[in-house]
Amino acid sequence: MEELKYSGRREGVGTLPVRIGNIEVGRDFLLAAGPCSVESEEEILSTANAVAAAGANYLRGGVFKPRTSPYSFRGLGLEGLSMMRRAADSVGLPFGTEVLDPRDIETVSEYADAIHIGARNMQNFPLLIEAGRQNKPVILKRGLCATLSEWLLAAEYIMNEGNMRVILCERGVRGVDEFTRNTLDLAAVPMLHELSCLPVIVDPSHGTGRASLVAPMSLSAVAAGCDGLLIEVHPDPPHAMSDVSQQLNFSEFSALAEKIRRAEEFRRSL
Repeated sequence: MEELKYSGRREGVGTLPVRIGNIEVGRDFLLAAGPCSVESEEEILSTANAVAAAGANYLRGGVFKPRTSPYSFRGLGLEGLSMMRRAADSVGLPFGTEVLDPRDIETVSEYADAIHIGARNMQNFPLLIEAGRQNKPVILKRGLCATLSEWLLAAEYIMNEGNMRVILCERGVRGVDEFTRNTLDLAAVPMLHELSCLPVIVDPSHGTGRASLVAPMSLSAVAAGCDGLLIEVHPDPPHAMSDVSQQLNFSEFSALAEKIRRAEEFRRSL
């Protein structure tokens, strides 16, 4: 694609790593974990300790939540950002969180090590432009019905403003089956590695909407060549304030993290 001025794959050039803290995503495997929503100091601190002990190298958590219903829990905002920063610092991990509004970009950038742009905002062009003006890595999720071309051109909006530190996150597209939340498009991973120089990670939590499917799809994503995974983990998933059905508990994540480590080692040996 001629329009992929910055994100397009060039002959002889591989994936360009994106540094977040001491991780170089695209060279190092990103294992990001944490709750869908930051709900309390105790919740995020306990989760940070559990995922770090299991081998995660990045803490995720939502403080500004895009919810289908305006009456659902929509996050703790600035208070949640402070909690995330303290929790991440307590275990020595970088953290990232989603931004919904261009007016919040600078505030989030003061706290977070990376900015997440979610599926519903993949083509929120003012938000993309503002993210491109920050000196922070951006994890850009695929839109609910977005083609790969539309997704890559959204990345171009960010990079055209001068921020080259973009990571693509496949999180599933709107499907027709009632049993999964979305259709997780793992073919997108090797296809994007052909089309683009950007690292590609996968979110099997949103991609399936079912905790029982997170492990098999995580391992499948590793086999497909992803550069990392974004997994939702909560101390008590049945009582979470959002995404109850797709979050893993601590023991489930610990078991999965070991399998991911072994799968990634095996893939690298091939």
